[in-house]
Amino acid sequence: MKIHLKQGWRLTIKHFYIIIFLFLYELVWGFFLYRSIDGIMVPLLKRYPGGYGTEGSVQLFLTEAQFRLLKTDLIHPYLWLFAGLLAARMLITPFLNAGLFHSLCYTTDNEGTRFLHGIRAAWKPIALLYVIEMVLALTPGIWLLPRALHTLLNSGNMTELLQMAGPWAGAWLAWAILLHLLFLAMQFGSVYGNGALRSLWSGVRNFLPFAGISIIMWGITALLSMTFVSVSMLWAGLIALILQQSYPFIKTIMKVWTVASQYDVWQSKRT
Repeated sequence: MKIHLKQGWRLTIKHFYIIIFLFLYELVWGFFLYRSIDGIMVPLLKRYPGGYGTEGSVQLFLTEAQFRLLKTDLIHPYLWLFAGLLAARMLITPFLNAGLFHSLCYTTDNEGTRFLHGIRAAWKPIALLYVIEMVLALTPGIWLLPRALHTLLNSGNMTELLQMAGPWAGAWLAWAILLHLLFLAMQFGSVYGNGALRSLWSGVRNFLPFAGISIIMWGITALLSMTFVSVSMLWAGLIALILQQSYPFIKTIMKVWTVASQYDVWQSKRT
């Protein structure tokens, strides 16, 4: 695993300019998402009784909110807004993945990265696999989300909600992770020229090392996140501000490092 991490880091350093581009993309996306949520939540929270309200006024606020959400079309414009944002992100993501995956496969010391060429050459198979993955990953939501909403509205407290919905949410998350890893192997194969189905079989046969490097990288990312949060809470001030502003860039680096390490594992096991 150590060799794959080192090789993944070497590939990551070569793609530093792509990391900057992806960071700017995430920054713009985060800004629009934040402004959308802020425009929705702030007017609603202004009506919340807060610390000065009685228990009855808070309950009245929640009852009114439940009625307006379930019995009126108040939420429909917001649902369409978030559906549009999600569709836009899902439309852009395959192009970015195609460029990054192709560049990882064909980067050389002499020619450098091939991000733009990868978008032109590999976006069609990557987009097709991405759509299939999303459909399979979201399909359980047709059954789970209505039941989750029913559980949310009828649960007495957060503990009861977690006990009732937690196992199903965990199973759905595990299903999504399994699909992500298998389809990632298929996308690597499509870009490299091995074929999606052949790469799927290779991914199944070598699933443990492929999943192992993924878990290690996700663990490192989670550890960094907790470290940033802890340091920001302990040393509030300029240091915390610098850490908070730099974290999205560090997160982008970790994403590319994760994919590069996953690719190195797949490439070493593809035969």
